[in-house]
Amino acid sequence: MYNQGKRPPIFYYRDTDNKEIDLIIEQDNILYPIEIKKSGSPQKDAIKHFGVLEKTGKQVGDGNVICLCSDVMPIDKNNYFVPVWLI
Repeated sequence: MYNQGKRPPIFYYRDTDNKEIDLIIEQDNILYPIEIKKSGSPQKDAIKHFGVLEKTGKQVGDGNVICLCSDVMPIDKNNYFVPVWLI
């Protein structure tokens, strides 16, 4: 995108309650939250702050936790653990 002179729709979220999301990608008015963990077996609470995006009024897409796991694994119906080697 930078080569095309465009600014990528990538954001970071942190509020006064110290809720943060490492990466948010916006595409077609849909927000995709991403957490990045250096663990091979992160906990389900890695996605606990994804819910703050509901307050934006925009649609929230599937979320991911990029980590050192060996395979893609579902966390719940909309979120997944994704191995870093896949990206």
